[in-house]
Amino acid sequence: MKNIKILGGIFNYKNNKANLIIMKNNLKKIYLSKQSKNFKEIKKEYKILKEIINNIENIKKKIKYVKELFQLSIDTKDNSILNDINIYIKNINIKINNLKIKTMFCKKYDKYNCYIDFQSGSGGIEAQDWTSILLKMYLRWIEKKRFKSKIINKLNGEKAGIKSVTLHVIGKYAFGWLRTESGVHRLVRKSPFNTGNKRHTSFSSIFVYPETKNKINIEINQNDLRIDVYKSSGSGGQHVNKTESAVRITHISTGIVVQCQNNRSQHKNKNTAMKQIKKKLYNLEIKKNNIKKQKIENKKSDIRWSNQIRSYIFDNSRVKDLRTGIEIRNVQYVLNGNLDKFIKASLNMKL
Repeated sequence: MKNIKILGGIFNYKNNKANLIIMKNNLKKIYLSKQSKNFKEIKKEYKILKEIINNIENIKKKIKYVKELFQLSIDTKDNSILNDINIYIKNINIKINNLKIKTMFCKKYDKYNCYIDFQSGSGGIEAQDWTSILLKMYLRWIEKKRFKSKIINKLNGEKAGIKSVTLHVIGKYAFGWLRTESGVHRLVRKSPFNTGNKRHTSFSSIFVYPETKNKINIEINQNDLRIDVYKSSGSGGQHVNKTESAVRITHISTGIVVQCQNNRSQHKNKNTAMKQIKKKLYNLEIKKNNIKKQKIENKKSDIRWSNQIRSYIFDNSRVKDLRTGIEIRNVQYVLNGNLDKFIKASLNMKL
């Protein structure tokens, strides 16, 4: 039952409960002030936090029930109740472990599938061979996680190994699991490609990014619109000028303004203006997506060869993560896809 102690630890139940109340009040204020952009963001955070709090409270109830059962077994001297207690404890531990995963994967794209770009660095054939070894290591990890994978493109080395390759990883929280693996992986070993069998250092970079959905759904909150009607101007006869048929629609959060006075019918003008608003919001989302793509490319170029995250030293068989300080003294064990110790440590450190 040692897992139960963490309910007040990494889950920070009291603080999160207080934050939930604050967020709920903020949602009410934002909704009333019609600031839809902030409303959507905070609502997402609120839902995630509320789910975590509800799960914790559910676990606490189960723990209370187990304590009552235990007391009952003492009072009645009925040892058969202990079997039921063990089943409940196993169930509670499963729920706590599931909750730990949810708290680790609470970022925007964590639930998504992802891509891993592998790029060999300095070290020639040795670096290309190292890239192929890293690819096999992650394929083994993917298999252990029961995820699926597909090689999208691959550029083989001239004599051995791989110059570059992109791997598509499909599975629940694939990006969440792998996002902290981006960086430079350093290999130190006696090279089989060196006739003098000298100690050689080579590098390979890895970049992990989410598979985002390209489909753009434009949902317009009516509270985020200000609709003004007025008398149309220009040609159109007496009737057009006397009737408030012209429509101006303002999308408050973006500041986009569209007006239409082409028809005598206010209803038709409103429909036309709404279509224009949707088109403009769609174009705005396209621009945002392009900026996101550019940011991904910029991040990729920011992975310098000095930005090492992990060293694999073959001579004395050890792998050391330079960010968390975690070290495993068995290189082959790690290369067989046993990466969870490194990954969980980096996720817990919020890297």
